[in-house]
Amino acid sequence: MSIPTPTEAAAKKYKNCTELNKDYKGGVAKDANVKNKGGKTKYAPFVSAELYKANAAKDRDKDGIACER
Repeated sequence: MSIPTPTEAAAKKYKNCTELNKDYKGGVAKDANVKNKGGKTKYAPFVSAELYKANAAKDRDKDGIACER
């Protein structure tokens, strides 16, 4: 069994937002410049293009942040 590289670990695909939010409370942003369309959030999103790409289907409002809370 090999140890996952940081890239492999970062690009984990989550089943749903509940699972993703366990690791990243504020969701995952595509990049640091995206603005949340939904207004105020309780937590700042984690910024990772790789992780966002793996979970882009969970970005319901298509604002560049998946599973924001």
